[in-house]
Amino acid sequence: MTVRVLRADERPAVPWKNGGGLTREVASAPSQAGISDFAWRVSLADVAEAGPFSRFEDVDRVITLVDGPGMVLTVDGTSHTVAERYVPFAFPGDATTDCRLLGGPLVDFNVMVRRGRATAKVEIVRDRVALSAPADTTVLVVVLEGSAVFEASGPVLDRFDGALITDARDETLDVTGVAALVTLVGSAEVR
Repeated sequence: MTVRVLRADERPAVPWKNGGGLTREVASAPSQAGISDFAWRVSLADVAEAGPFSRFEDVDRVITLVDGPGMVLTVDGTSHTVAERYVPFAFPGDATTDCRLLGGPLVDFNVMVRRGRATAKVEIVRDRVALSAPADTTVLVVVLEGSAVFEASGPVLDRFDGALITDARDETLDVTGVAALVTLVGSAEVR
């Protein structure tokens, strides 16, 4: 098993594609890919005000509320309330999407995959979980609340820390709190 720990305090905050907020990239693929040519990208975003979401052609998104009162996303004219923490919401990244905050700033967990190049499954875990990463699969764990520890290899992950796992066999993660478990399938090299 290969585990690469990704510490939250090592992530720079960068402006969104549309300039409307800040994001901290957790991981993406392939290496050296930019915002327009990633196969997949995972980040945490600070949303301080209402406004349009950046448009990403041929990209599917899964967004999960982590902190704050939530938001209403209007996706191609249909409203969706995203107000319950740790409940993933999937929508097309190339849809016209607008955000209205429900009472103040928030933090969200964002997974984006380019159609035809990668797929993602986002699960929220709150206890012990067995990890498996067969060929052409990367598993990304990000602690959203509390902490987590790998039983066999020992790294401890604190809030917003992450770990990229490849070639996982018989590894167990103990979560004390809440973590996002993202299974990414695609042949892109990870950075």
